[in-house]
Amino acid sequence: MSRLCGVAVLCAATAIGCGTPEQPPLTPVGGAAPAKGTDILLLGTDGRSTITEKERRKFHAGGVPCNCADVMMLIHVSAGRDRVSVIGLPRDSFATIPAYRATPSGRQRPAHPAKLNGAYAEGGASLVERTVEAATGVSVEQYLQLDFRRFIDAVDQVGGVEVCTARRLKDPKTKLNLAPGRHLLKGGQSLQYVRSRKVDRSADLGRIQRQQRFLVAALEQLTARKVLTDPVLMGRVARTLLGPAKVEQGFGKDGVKALVTLASTLSKVPATRTEFATVPVAGFNPPRDGIGSTLRWHDAKAKAMFTKVREDRPLIAAGTDPRPADPPVFGKDVPVRGHRLACP
Repeated sequence: MSRLCGVAVLCAATAIGCGTPEQPPLTPVGGAAPAKGTDILLLGTDGRSTITEKERRKFHAGGVPCNCADVMMLIHVSAGRDRVSVIGLPRDSFATIPAYRATPSGRQRPAHPAKLNGAYAEGGASLVERTVEAATGVSVEQYLQLDFRRFIDAVDQVGGVEVCTARRLKDPKTKLNLAPGRHLLKGGQSLQYVRSRKVDRSADLGRIQRQQRFLVAALEQLTARKVLTDPVLMGRVARTLLGPAKVEQGFGKDGVKALVTLASTLSKVPATRTEFATVPVAGFNPPRDGIGSTLRWHDAKAKAMFTKVREDRPLIAAGTDPRPADPPVFGKDVPVRGHRLACP
């Protein structure tokens, strides 16, 4: 079942600059410790009601939406604003949704098990935020959520993103078909690229890696085109990403200003100071009624990874430079520096 899952990755190129929140940080749940640095949750929903029927057919973005958050990336910006770590959270991860009330006067639903991406359908972006905090122990200060429309428009607004591949990428579901080499993708084509999960047997893990490759390419090109450091251009992109006022976003009073300010600062972070990872997984849990099969995180490795985030430490040891497997190997994925995901 192919969903948005990574559609918002271009937005992270600027969303990592969300900056210090203008409102007090949320009280962490599940034992989450106060953050050192800034932690932002990037959400991509499978909402497609804002794209036209013609676009759905052209970019093979049909299907019935599940009202899920199928892109979930935890983005950590170091306190010194000199390192950025991006961790992909697979949508089918097993999670416990904390107790919540759908309305202030409504009845409280107790904590219960679910797939991680199911929290959005139950309580929107704010409940996803609390669920991620409970699962990771990381205090999330801000979040940005996007749908198909805002992703397509943002990519087109900056002139597209050039991606590269060493092997053919062909997906029968999204109809992605890229030959080895470089390709400049416009908004709709980029949507196909980041949604594809049937390219090979790596499924969501491979899709997360392509999303991260797309993000690295977007960062490089936005920096080269001076978009991140141009307040006018960056302001336009920020307004596109944030969307209309009715869209729930986890920012302070002026999200556009926060994006513009920090995008300029983070444009100075080189690819060698960015890190990309997927939360370590150990296998699949047995199917459960009403939930289905879920991914099981590797307890020790996941705990070690999120401890580094909380303590504002790098994910990758100094003096090492791991290479990514392409496609990633289940259970053996390792954090890599951004330059390893860039086009040669």
